Amino acid sequence: MQRKRFWIALILFSLIGQIAWVVENMYFNVFIYHMFNASQSEIALMVQASAVAATLTTLLIGAASDRVGKRKAFITVGYLLWGISILVFAALRVDWIAKLFPAAAQDAAKAAAIGVTLVIVFDCVMTFFGSTANDACFNAWLTDSTDETNRGKAEGINAMMPLMAILVVFGGTMWIDKKDPAHWTLLFLVIGGVVLVSGALGFFLIDESRPAAPVTDGYIKTLFYGFRPRIIRTNPDLYLSLICFTIFGISIQVFMPYLILYYTEALHLDNYVLIMAPAILLAAAATVFYGRLYDRLGYRKTLIPALVVLVLGYAFLYLFRNTALVFLGSLLMMCGYLCGMAVFGARIRDCTPLGMAGRFQGLRIIGQVLIPGVVGPEIGKLVLKGAETVKNNDGTFSFIPNANIFLWAGIVLLPIAIVIGIELYRAGKAKKHA
Repeated sequence: MQRKRFWIALILFSLIGQIAWVVENMYFNVFIYHMFNASQSEIALMVQASAVAATLTTLLIGAASDRVGKRKAFITVGYLLWGISILVFAALRVDWIAKLFPAAAQDAAKAAAIGVTLVIVFDCVMTFFGSTANDACFNAWLTDSTDETNRGKAEGINAMMPLMAILVVFGGTMWIDKKDPAHWTLLFLVIGGVVLVSGALGFFLIDESRPAAPVTDGYIKTLFYGFRPRIIRTNPDLYLSLICFTIFGISIQVFMPYLILYYTEALHLDNYVLIMAPAILLAAAATVFYGRLYDRLGYRKTLIPALVVLVLGYAFLYLFRNTALVFLGSLLMMCGYLCGMAVFGARIRDCTPLGMAGRFQGLRIIGQVLIPGVVGPEIGKLVLKGAETVKNNDGTFSFIPNANIFLWAGIVLLPIAIVIGIELYRAGKAKKHA
C-alpha cells in the first residue's frame, strides 16, 4: 500500500507542479506579451528574476528541510500557498490596473509598464512558494524515497511530466483568446484552484515512512555544504554531471521563453496545439521508456543519443517552415529535451550522497534553473535584438521571434562534448588503475 501511495503521490505532485510551471514558463511570456506588450528585454528579465528567486528559495528551504529531516509539511503547505499565489494573477488586467493607478488610465504605455512590473514581482512571489514545495522538498522527498533499483523508472515518470503538463495546458487552453483579459482571469483561477486541491490531498497521500535523518550541523554550514572544495573533490561525478546539466539547460532556455510566440506569431500556426499534442504524447512515451533504459545502460550510453536527437530537432525547426516538418522538428526536440532531463535527473540523484538530498537541491537548481534562466534568455534576447516588429492597435510595438533561436540553442550545447570527454578520460584512467 505504501508503494502504491508513493507512485500516486509521485504522479500527482509531479504533474500538478509541472502544470503550474508550464503556465509560468510558457504562458506568462504570452500573457505579458499580449496583455502588456512586453519586449524581449522584459520577457528575459521576468525569466531571470524568477530563476534567481527559485534558486535562493531552493537553497534556503532545501537546507531547512534537511535540518528537520521532514519534507511532507513543506510540500503540502507549499502547494497550498502556491495555489493562492497563482490566483493573484487573475487580478492583473489593464482595466483593473487603470482603476488602481488613475495616472495610467489615459496612457497605454504607462499602464503596460505597470502591468509588466506587477507580473514580474508576483511571478517571484509565486516562484518562492512553488520552489519551496516542488524544487526543494518534493525533489528531496523523491530522492529519499527511491534507490538505485527504481530511480531511473521514477525519474522517467518525473521527467515525462513536463510534457504531459504541456499537453494538459495546451489542450485546456485551446479555447483561450490570448488577447481577452477575461480568458486569462479564468485560466489563473482554474490553475490556482487545482494546485490548492493538490496541496490538500498531500496530507493524505505523501508517505514519509523513510524520512531523512535530521542534520545536526548548523544551518549555515548545511546551507553551504555543497559548495565546499572538499565535497566537490570527493564527488566529481556529481559536479561534472551538474556542469553538463547547466549547459543543457542554457540551450533549452535560449528558445523556450519564445516557443509559443514563434509558433503563433512567426509561423502563424494558430492550431499549434493540434500539431503539438501528438508530438507531446509520443515524446512522453519515449521518456518513460528511456528512464528504464537508464537503469540498464547507465549515464553516458543514454545521454549522448538524447543530445543527438535534441540537436536534430533544433536543425529541423531552424531550417523548415512546412507544418509537417515543424511537427517532426518539435517531436525530435521534445524527445531529446525530456529524455535528457530524465538522464540528468537520475544521474544527479544517483550521485547525491545518502541522506543529504535537501542540501544538494540548491546545487541542482543552480544548474537547472538559475544559470540557464539567466544566461539562456539573455542569449535569446541578443539573438532576437534585430527581430521584425509589428505595430499594435494602441500604437505600441511587438517583436516577432525568428528561427535563429534554435540555431543558437544548438551552438550552446557544444561545450557538453568537452565535459563528456573529461568524464571518459577519468573513467578510462580509473579502469586502467583498477
